[in-house]
Formats: sequence, C-alpha cells, structure tokens
Amino acid sequence: MVPLAGVGLGLRRDFIDTFLRAETHPDFIEIAPENWMGFGGRHAKLLAQCVEKAPLLCHGLSLSIGGPHPLNIEFIKQVKIFLQQYQVPIYSEHLSYTHDGGYLYDLLPIPMTEAAVKYVAERILRVQDILGQRLVIENVSTYLMPNAEMTEAEFVREVIEQADCELLLDVNNVYVNSMNHGSDGYAFIQAMPKERIRYLHIAGHEQISENLLIDTHGAEICDPVWELLQYTYQVCGVKPTLLERDFNIPSWQQLEYELATIRKIQQQERGYDGKEKHVPNDSAAVLSLDS
Repeated sequence: MVPLAGVGLGLRRDFIDTFLRAETHPDFIEIAPENWMGFGGRHAKLLAQCVEKAPLLCHGLSLSIGGPHPLNIEFIKQVKIFLQQYQVPIYSEHLSYTHDGGYLYDLLPIPMTEAAVKYVAERILRVQDILGQRLVIENVSTYLMPNAEMTEAEFVREVIEQADCELLLDVNNVYVNSMNHGSDGYAFIQAMPKERIRYLHIAGHEQISENLLIDTHGAEICDPVWELLQYTYQVCGVKPTLLERDFNIPSWQQLEYELATIRKIQQQERGYDGKEKHVPNDSAAVLSLDS
C-alpha cells in the first residue's frame, strides 16, 4: 500500500466532470460512502474513472459513533464491502452522533465525560472488529458543550487511547471551536497525539457574529486558519491534508489555488532539503505564509 501523502480534495458531483478533464489532479480524493454505495450506471462509472486519477478515501456521515442507539451493523458491513471494492485504505467518521431514531442530518456534540469516553471507545472497537481496520475519527465543530467534565482535547485523546483508533485532525474545526468557546486552538493542536494523526482537513466557515462561527465548508479559507494549519505542521509534522468545499462551489481555478496554497505551506515546513523544520511548541511562534 502506497503511504498517503500530499494534498487531497473532497470530491463533489458539482465538479466531477471538470475534475476528470483536468490536466493535473490532487494526490488523493475523498467521498462520503453513503452518497455512492448501491449506485450503478453512470455514477459507478464516474467514480471508477475518478479512482483512476487519484487514490480514494472515505469520510462517513451516518455511523453515529456517539449516538444512543445501537450501531447499524448491516450498514457497517455494507461500508466494508464498498471499501474493499474500491481498495479504500482509510475510513474516517465524525466524533459525534447523527442518529436519534432517525438520521438528523447534523453532527451533534457528545457530552465530554468519562462515561462517554468509555461508551464511544467500545463502539469504535466494535466497528474496527467488523471492518478489519482502524477507524479514523475526526474532531468536530460544536456550538454547545453539554455536561462537559473535561476539555475537548482531553476527550479526544482519551477516546483515541481507549479505542486504539486514529485521528483525522480538522484544523478549521479547531479554529471554529476556539472562537465559539473561547479556547486556545494552538494548545489543542499541541495536545493531540501526533503519532495517531492519519491526515488533516481544512475548510472555510461562516462568521455569524464576533463569537459565533459556523462550519459550512462553503467559503474560502481565512488567514487565521491558514496560520493554524502551518502551526499544525510545525508541531505535528507535515501531514497529508485535504481541502473540503461542499457548498458555494467556486471555479476549478479557485480550488486549484487553495490546493496549491496547502502544498506551498507543506513545502515551506519541509524546507528545501525535504526535511521538516522544528520549532518550539509555543503558540506565539512566528508564522508566515510568504515564500
């Protein structure tokens, strides 16, 4: 299996034809398996053509790993078949819940308690047993922190340790939560188990008010998120990074520009000799996006 590296793009049907016609392609692509499982005909043909252009990852929406209802075992088995069909090495999901007797089409926060850590970890272990591979969980953006007994960083670390799973570190979600809850995004990055980070997400968001950001994946990435991404590379190493853009899809040229910006920052942090630079784990470290 070729190690995951470089810069990826969340694949959307809105620009799939343009993607296939493009002269150059990202190093990997990502889809929600729920949006493709069970489809044949043109959809299956298009996906097969895309996989020929770039390796495929899956980022799920419906597992509801923190939800109160039993895991949908049949659904997990269907995901396993899909992963095998397209030789997908990574299946990631959100550290949240999305099912309460019916799918809620939203990512709801899990109470950050020791009991919830144990509950979620046991469910992740069950999923991993069925899939035959580690699950990669993503830190999510939140707007409430119900019944929290620990910090978000502590909660994420405990779940990963007890479940023996991996982390999809979403840098934009870190920034959104730092603004919504008045926390330190740089400290959160420092606290993450670096050896468990499989890859990163980066995206844009909408600012509703001074202290409320919404994770929309529908806007350009702002400078503070770019700076937090660079800092993440500095303290965690240069990790494979995927651009998410789900709404208000811009031109292909704009998507390519943001992909190129990610690659530029990666190259800066590796240095011209290909070796990663090392800086102190200090949120006051000077960050520059200039080459």
